[in-house]
Amino acid sequence: MLRTRIIPCLLLKDDTLVKTVKFKNEQYIGDPLNTCRIFNELEVDEMMILDITASKRAAEPNFKVLHSLVSECFMPLSYGGGITKLSQAEQLFYTGFEKIILNSILYSEPQIINNIAKVYGSQSVIASIDVRKGMFSGYQLYSHSGSTKQKPRILEWAKQLEDLGAGEILLTGIDNEGTWKGFDTNLIKMVSDTVGIPVIANGGAGSIDHIADAVRNGHASAVSLGSMVVFQNKGMGVLVNFPDKRKLYSVLAK
Repeated sequence: MLRTRIIPCLLLKDDTLVKTVKFKNEQYIGDPLNTCRIFNELEVDEMMILDITASKRAAEPNFKVLHSLVSECFMPLSYGGGITKLSQAEQLFYTGFEKIILNSILYSEPQIINNIAKVYGSQSVIASIDVRKGMFSGYQLYSHSGSTKQKPRILEWAKQLEDLGAGEILLTGIDNEGTWKGFDTNLIKMVSDTVGIPVIANGGAGSIDHIADAVRNGHASAVSLGSMVVFQNKGMGVLVNFPDKRKLYSVLAK
């Protein structure tokens, strides 16, 4: 059995890193290159970069910054934000990214998944799903960094993305993102049990126990970490770090 992947997720805004809470209240974290160098030293297995403003501004990926990141990082990288066409995905792969992450464009041009997967393989495409829990209407899909509500039903949408050729799903619970209170395990389980591809749980991790909960009870195949790897602790200052691997995998192995 493969061990659970634990993936630092960095939020890029222009040429700096920030961290959000429920997709709002951006806090400056630091320089992307310096942060990547620290994760090199911490020997993380892979890393995820998400540009949180590109789709909202209808801007393409910041290839200058991304090229610099690839040149500094020793681990496999995935990137999402502002990707709207195959040529941009091709440029990202050529730059050195192993996977690309698609979200907002999928609601208008879902076939882009198949177009990319046919050339580079399904393992290179991560379909991102951002979800809020409505007061009366259950779970609702959102795009463009949580600013635009979308109509598809979440489980039907997840299955459609799989059928189109996505190799993984990045599932973010907006209500939990940046809160340190744990994942929306019910949401993760719903999606994980519906699709046959790996689901990366994102949004809410505040402890190793939260990670274990997403894996054991949510059936997540991987977990993405934001606040836990850029802050000392909840309410404390910036400190790029990674959970103790021996403790982490000891808890996950129970």
